[in-house]
Amino acid sequence: MIPLDFSKMDYTKKIQITLWACLLGTVLCFAQKKKSQGDVFFFQYEYQKAVSAYEKQLSEGVLTKQQFQNLADAYFETDNYEKASETYIRLYEQDSVLEDHQYNKMLQSLSKSPNTDRTNDFLAQVSSNFPKELMENMEFNNQLLENGAQENQLKYEIFNLNGNGPQTDFAPSFYKSNLLFSSGRQVNKKIRYEPGNEGYFNIYESEIQQNGQIGAIRPFAELKDTDYHEATPSYSPEMNSVFYVLSNTDGQGELAFDPNGKNALAIAKQTIGGSYQLLLKDLSTSFYYPFYDEISGKLYFSADFEDGYGGTDIYFVYTNYGQVMSAPINLGPRINSSGNEIAPYIFENSLYFASDVFYGLGGMDIYKSNMEGDSFGIPINLGEPINTEFDDFGMIIRNEGDGLLGYFASNRKGGKGKDDVYGFKVDEKPGLKTIAFKGLVVNLGGSSEIVPNAEVSLWNMNGKMLAKTTSNEEGQYRLEIPYESELVLDASKERYSRYIKKFDAEELEALQNSTFDIAVSLYDDLVEEREGQKVVKMDDFYFQTNSTQLNDDIKEELAKVVDFVEAFPDAQLRIETYTDSRGGSSTNFKLTQARSDAIKKYLVEKGVNATSILYSIGYGEDKILNNCTNGVFCLEALHKKNQRTLVVVLNDNVLFD
Repeated sequence: MIPLDFSKMDYTKKIQITLWACLLGTVLCFAQKKKSQGDVFFFQYEYQKAVSAYEKQLSEGVLTKQQFQNLADAYFETDNYEKASETYIRLYEQDSVLEDHQYNKMLQSLSKSPNTDRTNDFLAQVSSNFPKELMENMEFNNQLLENGAQENQLKYEIFNLNGNGPQTDFAPSFYKSNLLFSSGRQVNKKIRYEPGNEGYFNIYESEIQQNGQIGAIRPFAELKDTDYHEATPSYSPEMNSVFYVLSNTDGQGELAFDPNGKNALAIAKQTIGGSYQLLLKDLSTSFYYPFYDEISGKLYFSADFEDGYGGTDIYFVYTNYGQVMSAPINLGPRINSSGNEIAPYIFENSLYFASDVFYGLGGMDIYKSNMEGDSFGIPINLGEPINTEFDDFGMIIRNEGDGLLGYFASNRKGGKGKDDVYGFKVDEKPGLKTIAFKGLVVNLGGSSEIVPNAEVSLWNMNGKMLAKTTSNEEGQYRLEIPYESELVLDASKERYSRYIKKFDAEELEALQNSTFDIAVSLYDDLVEEREGQKVVKMDDFYFQTNSTQLNDDIKEELAKVVDFVEAFPDAQLRIETYTDSRGGSSTNFKLTQARSDAIKKYLVEKGVNATSILYSIGYGEDKILNNCTNGVFCLEALHKKNQRTLVVVLNDNVLFD
């Protein structure tokens, strides 16, 4: 990622936040033969000069594709979104296979123009390149804004910290009773960071006062001192250690560069008053914003690996008391997007982070995602006044008295510097309360255990559909909506039973942080072909000789009919009962009719609608299936083949029309 030259930008203007790198990364660009003036300015982060130089080259017809992309990025960095969007679109027309973060910048640029139809048209063209989760996240957050969710926003008391200065101040972190933050103010560090036109970043400490403001500011003295970047601290009370990022250096304390001349950022752990450890280091890859979760032992951070979903993604590694024990694991497409995600922070089973994904309010916005075991809920934009059209990022929060105290960084209007640290007080946990349904759509029995491609939807009590999804190839589904006290869950698929269930507030509360499997039945698993007609699938059962009483074995089989009708209530049935040839013909007719009537009576008692059973007929010995007719000697087993009951589905051929 490319840092910005803050000296070229007024503090009231939007800082394009690849901020973790903008503030922290250092790239040295060595001169190359035939490098254009535009390239020189671009890689020195002098974007306005780069625009002028590239436009001159363009008029002469000598821009390469990479330079044309640099021009689009330079327009974007200088807030010329109209020209940026035009240039990105021309790039897309020449080569529709762009990197996801380029799509994100394109959509960000388009969203800042008044032509919303054009934005929607382009989004429709490129949406197939995005994961399903990203589109669900976008639709959810857009619906919140359209439905006036901001009217129900919490009442925040937001205040600019007294200690902010004209330089960059960001990345607040709780440290015992104090606040740590990162700053470009030049104190004790002799070397200046030229791209930012200020000092290399250092970590500072101040006491938190009762009103949330901070007192006197001093450099945080507990860290191993270097001449270069030290920033974005995260304190672990359990280990009494601070995790933070710092510039890669060689054995002599000088900056270390990869073969391309890039100096990246590493993650270190400093035990207060004790040992120092370098945890994650790669000369070509920077790590940003470490956060150690004491409950899980996971170390979260941001990085721009090649396997990501866009720009910088959030990852974690498993640790053993801070010692890294695994390769980095991407949080996945529910959290990471085609944009850039930074600054993870966990509070009361919710993940807070910042993203510049295209559907936000502008720049970097802060989002909250409910943690669901090893998975995450839809990230919800915290909305105004926490988020603005500018960059808002790096939220931390803790319980304080009867409410909560938190801090974040922003370059919104009215600040004191390029980025300021703001405090806030609020009565309740930030972020809209939601209801999440997740689990499997499963087949109650038969040919397959899971049901892919089933439509699952949530409805309110006024009959309005609130959300809809389709189970994936593993039968998994997931829906999340703003909180409702009552809901109806509906699931269906062709030739499967329909599932409908109402949930009250108590049931919904019990569902949170758990899974809910939806059980449906495949019609073809419950019926079979017998004697040229479709019948409910049952094992053969037998009445006692000359009896119409339903024994337990018969009732067990008839339960399958009850389940079938419950699954397919539109089915129309005919009960058919037969005997063998023994006994008188008239007696057998009467016996089978009585047996059919007894079966119907029992089914109705068990909840089958009487109108679903169109006929209950006794056929006596009319339909003998073998040679065991009157006067023919047969074994008992052969006679029993003629003693049978069938429940015929009369409308089988039209049931799914």
